[in-house]
Amino acid sequence: MSIHWYPGHMRKASNEMIEALPLVNVVVEVLDARIPFSSSNPFIQGLCAEKPYIKLLNKTDLADPEITKQWQDYFEQQANTKTLALDLKNYDPSKQIIDLINKLSPHKEGRNTLAMVTGIPNVGKSSLINCLAGRHVTKTGDEPAVTKGQQRINLRNGIMLLDTPGILWPKIENPQGSYRLATTGAIKDTAVSYEDLAFFAAEFLLEKYPERLKERFNVSELPRTEIELLEIIGAQRGCLRSGGRVDLERVSTIFINELRAGVLGPLGFETPEMIELEMQHVEVLKAEKEEREKLRLEKSALRRKKANANRK
Repeated sequence: MSIHWYPGHMRKASNEMIEALPLVNVVVEVLDARIPFSSSNPFIQGLCAEKPYIKLLNKTDLADPEITKQWQDYFEQQANTKTLALDLKNYDPSKQIIDLINKLSPHKEGRNTLAMVTGIPNVGKSSLINCLAGRHVTKTGDEPAVTKGQQRINLRNGIMLLDTPGILWPKIENPQGSYRLATTGAIKDTAVSYEDLAFFAAEFLLEKYPERLKERFNVSELPRTEIELLEIIGAQRGCLRSGGRVDLERVSTIFINELRAGVLGPLGFETPEMIELEMQHVEVLKAEKEEREKLRLEKSALRRKKANANRK
């Protein structure tokens, strides 16, 4: 699946981040602990490669703790990078985060440390800033793209936060990453189909978390395919049309919303090993695409050459 959701304010926000970067002392990126790689913006990583970097894995109440730990170990092997696992709904991590910012970027006398807070839409960035500030200073919500422009928040402890809008990137090269972002709610639902997401999520859960499905939907034996699973759930929830046929749109909506709310239990949609294999596949696809484009240009040049020869 290819995602095409890059509103104009995201492009503007990206340019503003580039302009502000020389003044930034440390970068704080908020990630979704269920999809730590797919929710990490490659634009931000490339932009901030030389800066001290804190990756905050939020929504750990929804994430598989063992897989979250794997990602923390993976990220902390990278230069200048530290991590924290967060559950902003139930705990206040302010002291830990402030201590980490101070450790990575000591205060300069007479100047605040400027910490740029970044993240994809709907990952909990605004909730984090409100938590650090100890007051409501940014809008929050379950819909992506609530924050539209930059703002600075003085924590009055030697740290200034630069709040940036949640941004994606123009081209998501890994199709599996696109599905994960959409399934966890980082992309507006109007840009994707609930049915597509439900088929993706059902296939994943049948493979990785079969016991969760058995427990949630009270079945002793699971079906082999995602369509059969959705039909079972649809029948249980009364998502039926005339003739007893399952309404796939209704059951898909219910299934995805339950997944996002954590009703299916804590999930980890990706591991470091899985991502490395997927990115190798992406490189193969890119090479094949480049080869096809090269052949297309060569054929086009040959046609022009023949046409010019005929005119002579």
